[in-house]
Amino acid sequence: MMDIARKHGVTVPASLLNLSGLVQVQDQDPLTFSNFLEKFKTLRLFYRSPDVIHRITKEAVEDAAKDNVRYMELRFTPVALSRAEGFPLHDVMDWVISSAQEAAKTFGIKVGLLASVNRHESPELAEQVAWLALEYQKNGMVGMDLAGNEAEFKSQPFHEIFKEAKQSGLHITIHAGEWGPAANVRDAILNLGAERIGHGVRVLEDESVAALARERGVTFEVCPTSNFQSGVVRTLEEHPLPRMIESGLRVTINTDDPSVSRITLSHEFQQSREKLNIPMAALKKCVLVAAESCFLPEPAKAELVQNLTKELSG
Repeated sequence: MMDIARKHGVTVPASLLNLSGLVQVQDQDPLTFSNFLEKFKTLRLFYRSPDVIHRITKEAVEDAAKDNVRYMELRFTPVALSRAEGFPLHDVMDWVISSAQEAAKTFGIKVGLLASVNRHESPELAEQVAWLALEYQKNGMVGMDLAGNEAEFKSQPFHEIFKEAKQSGLHITIHAGEWGPAANVRDAILNLGAERIGHGVRVLEDESVAALARERGVTFEVCPTSNFQSGVVRTLEEHPLPRMIESGLRVTINTDDPSVSRITLSHEFQQSREKLNIPMAALKKCVLVAAESCFLPEPAKAELVQNLTKELSG
């Protein structure tokens, strides 16, 4: 980021440590969702050229490949990437898709892309993103996501947009039940067509919602470190991930934002084993649930599940 700042005249603190404090969660930071989201405001200032977007996309894929990830679904928010210089959304999506495809070939990893929209932004922007995502389905765009400040912004304005996107062939994952109640998970499943839930860690607060998720086979993308850093859980040891697994929910382990949280996926699995005492067999099952719940076409999904099953049984 210091390199990008020098090349594009972005004013940043002279100290690398001070810059890190603006864009990464620090040990001394308040553990609140507002502090967590504040990091993204600074990050948005850096998307000053196609080259920057290309580099950040490429390095995100490279980092995952180095961490032994075999298939990743990389979320990106076209509106956020376009804001600093007013780039057209169409161009931004072109740059991310081409960069991800190039990096996937270079580093030997499969990559699907999820176009994300934020709750605090207009439904009109979300509709534009949905139409563009549909255009790029043959180029690795696999789904859409609704993210952002769940505590203060409702999902209702986006209901029809996501329903239409799903009917048109896009898969749907929704951030819900993280900073908001279990009722938001129900809303995501019934009114937004969610096949997967980002976080969803408060689902166990309402057994009827947990039962709905089990009945529909909805998968939860759980991110332990992120949930601790954003104040969802008071301590990592209190995280509900073990109880979610024990209750029969379909659960996967994820990073959320590796650079913001200063983690890798390997780190999250290690924390889940050492801090949450989740048995190795259950962790392996989480990997297979992730493969079974991915948004790849069926033949590619079946191949991924088969390969991972073979490796994990070795």
